[in-house]
Amino acid sequence: MKVIVFGATGTIGRLTVERSLADGHQVTAFARHPERLDIDSPDLTLLAGDAMDPAAVSQAVSGHDAVIVTLGNGLSRKVTIRSRGTANVIRGMHEHGVRRLICQSTLGAHESWANLNFFWKRIMFGLLLRPVFLDHELQEELVRVSGLEWTLVRPSAFTDGPALGSFREGFAADARDLTLKISRSDVAEFLKRQLSDRTYMHRAVGLSY
Repeated sequence: MKVIVFGATGTIGRLTVERSLADGHQVTAFARHPERLDIDSPDLTLLAGDAMDPAAVSQAVSGHDAVIVTLGNGLSRKVTIRSRGTANVIRGMHEHGVRRLICQSTLGAHESWANLNFFWKRIMFGLLLRPVFLDHELQEELVRVSGLEWTLVRPSAFTDGPALGSFREGFAADARDLTLKISRSDVAEFLKRQLSDRTYMHRAVGLSY
């Protein structure tokens, strides 16, 4: 499968590129500085561009079978790259007839708010990361009405541990017995899995240990 990853040089994006290549996919890594990946593979194409540029995004999407969005800007409170970049991706997918969209969001968005504890509700997403959280919610709204074959992936707080391969997924919105943590490696593996697994088509799925 020909896959393009937007946000390919971020921590999740990089791991998703690696996992997708290991699974035999042909991968295009789209980022402002894709050369930073430093991955050597004949199945990898590096494509420099800005997700905020609609024309560049549309051109990049052309010819692919699926799109994985892992856009972010660290802890920046000002940038709306998640929603605006995803809107450009959706537009480009419609222009070129690409149907499969896998988009990384965050646990806590919309109905999964009930999964969070006091710290995440009131301190992190309530105060410190409020703009980032609201951008994720807008991103999800855009994906849901896109008319595409979408899956929203909602990981909890990232850790740097190895992929355990054993975590909770697709839990109910009122599930409370969660650690609210998951490794970046497990998230990347799950994103890659959605390329061939349609279980969560048109669903938003939470991930946590």
